[in-house]
Amino acid sequence: MANRIIYLDNAATTKPNQDVVALYNDIEINHFGNSSSIHGLGVDSLKYLNAARELILNSFKVKNYKVYFTGSSTEANNLAIKGYCYNHANRGKHIITTNIEHPSVLECFRALENDGFKVTYLRVNAQGIVTAEDVKNAMTNETILVSIMAVNNEIGSINPIKEIKEVVSKFPKAVLHVDTTQAVGKLNLDYNNCDMFVVSSHKIHGLKGSGALIAKSNIVFDPVINGGGQEEGMRSGTVSVAHACALAKAVKNLFPLKNIRDLQAFLLKNLNILDGIEMNSNDKCLPYIVNFSLTKKKASVVVEALSNKGIYVSSVSACNSKGESGSYVVRAIGKSDELAHNTIRVSLDNQTALEELEIFISTLKDILETIK
Repeated sequence: MANRIIYLDNAATTKPNQDVVALYNDIEINHFGNSSSIHGLGVDSLKYLNAARELILNSFKVKNYKVYFTGSSTEANNLAIKGYCYNHANRGKHIITTNIEHPSVLECFRALENDGFKVTYLRVNAQGIVTAEDVKNAMTNETILVSIMAVNNEIGSINPIKEIKEVVSKFPKAVLHVDTTQAVGKLNLDYNNCDMFVVSSHKIHGLKGSGALIAKSNIVFDPVINGGGQEEGMRSGTVSVAHACALAKAVKNLFPLKNIRDLQAFLLKNLNILDGIEMNSNDKCLPYIVNFSLTKKKASVVVEALSNKGIYVSSVSACNSKGESGSYVVRAIGKSDELAHNTIRVSLDNQTALEELEIFISTLKDILETIK
């Protein structure tokens, strides 16, 4: 393990797989035509673009859905939430989400609130979960959209999407959008229970600058980006066929799912016995994310000390702004401001080895015992 980095920040971004990068390069060099062009090179590119859509839909095992390629899951969430609400405002202006969603969802709801929509922000319980009963109690005849994440990006809590969908389905005006950014390839989820869901390439060993919204075929939106009418008018701009194919390859590589509960169990067991640590994640959370707070040391100092040893974790969500005051997610599960300001997130992938986690625990223990 000498001189080898131990990367444990996969919820922020993942290292691209070589086969994904190779495919991207091949498409970009050898099939570079504009997929909107009617000449031979354009037709060739369109063939690859359509194949990428089909591969993604088959990988997620969904039928009668469409794939809209975007630049990220943030953009996909914006298209789903804003695009749907603006298009269907005549049906009702009540929308529902939770208080621990990713900023790309919460900021959409705040913008819609400023535009006259009535928003219900459901509070999660101490485990970071919103129940189907919570959703049921919030629904009204004016509700047109419910947006609830499958997996929380900070603590890994898992929401009961199937049960929530059963509630939403009883209200004919409403659809369910699910931010599945942290769930794709990690959670055994029936994506048919999501009317709309998203994927981010760089979270699944693909490339940054690439994502997709996958939505039922009968769902229509107002476009968030206007222009030449690409992606059925929903996302104008010349489509990167290479990014689309690379995303499809990254998605396909994820299945079948791998079980890494043993790694989570090792982390939970060994973190729980260290002095000065309070857990924010538990064994019911997604095994790829383990979050804890420090009670005696400063998280930023510990993260830097680990980094100096070649071990990379995060102290706050990488998607939060630099000015973010602690973790709103940790506050939402009932923890103090002090704990919310002092979190560390360890996030794994399918290549994480037990030996790496043993070194992490040993190094963390030494750091906690020696730093001021």
